[in-house]
Amino acid sequence: MKKNKSSITLSSLCGIIIALSTSCSVMSKEYKTILIHGLQPQQLISASATNVEADGASYWSSYWGQVSDERIDWPSYERIEGKIATDWIWPKLKQFSEANLCDSGCVLVTHSTGDLVARYIIDNQANWLRNAGLQPLNIVATFDIAGAGGGSELADIAVSALTGAASWSFVIDQALTWWLGSDVTEAVGVLHDLKVNNARKISPVPDDRAPRLRFVADGDDFFGATKLFLKGSDDGVVASHSSCGASRVDSFSSCSRHIASDGQVGHQGNGVSGFMPNHYPMLMSDNYSHNSIRNAGHKGKVTVANYAANVGGKQVSFQTYDETTGHWFWKKQYRFVADSNRLSASELIYDAIP
Repeated sequence: MKKNKSSITLSSLCGIIIALSTSCSVMSKEYKTILIHGLQPQQLISASATNVEADGASYWSSYWGQVSDERIDWPSYERIEGKIATDWIWPKLKQFSEANLCDSGCVLVTHSTGDLVARYIIDNQANWLRNAGLQPLNIVATFDIAGAGGGSELADIAVSALTGAASWSFVIDQALTWWLGSDVTEAVGVLHDLKVNNARKISPVPDDRAPRLRFVADGDDFFGATKLFLKGSDDGVVASHSSCGASRVDSFSSCSRHIASDGQVGHQGNGVSGFMPNHYPMLMSDNYSHNSIRNAGHKGKVTVANYAANVGGKQVSFQTYDETTGHWFWKKQYRFVADSNRLSASELIYDAIP
């Protein structure tokens, strides 16, 4: 990541080069980037009307599709340990191995449920490829944006309501309409995998030790309609216990014990203290929501949960600066990531990839 505020960042340079229809990611990154998208609610309505590849391209079109090397697309109407694995993940892994894509290292960039899909991949890909006589992928890290690896309580209420296990109410209707849309009438596919208990049982301790870097939002897409069902702070779709990578479910207020998601420095009594293996929260922001954090738009400043992490022997780090507001008893200190006042979260994350 570029540290000098006056310098041109990699993402800015990419924007210029992309405008000239040239691939920047190939030139500027040592590691290849593979995108894994999240839940696509429109696919829950009709499998026959779904174009999985087109939906995958559209999902990342705001920013990441222009700076990445590959994608793994998957249908939301299927289950992760079922046809998503056999019909969608496996062909891509085979393709990547045969093309030697990850010989020098690959970074999986995920959003939302893609975090859970990635965990299943890093737990199984080496064994699958070796059994097929192929070289396992060298996955050096995952960059998980608004990750749902710990599931979402919204999936619990959706499955209960859509299967008739729980009584429907106006509040539930509003929450599910904002999240899934009004046309979803049955609980299918990955909705079941996203239930909190189910999600935490999928490859909970992968053999692969690739670090899982977390980038967390604490804003809201849905005017508070979903917050009633999510534990602690949340981004409108997943709670902090999931997006931070916490080892247990609880009402956490921050990924850090020392800094709030809005950047205020100080002890966080409800900050996450224990994480799933190899999970490292890096950035947080209360300016971004579940969906906006993966897009190109700038929403506001971000702060750090961790200052640095090791990825393939290289340090991923973020320069910060402090701001002070008020005086005496009203004095508050805030810590922000350099350039986050002008660069989007996606740009900051991309710049951090070695």
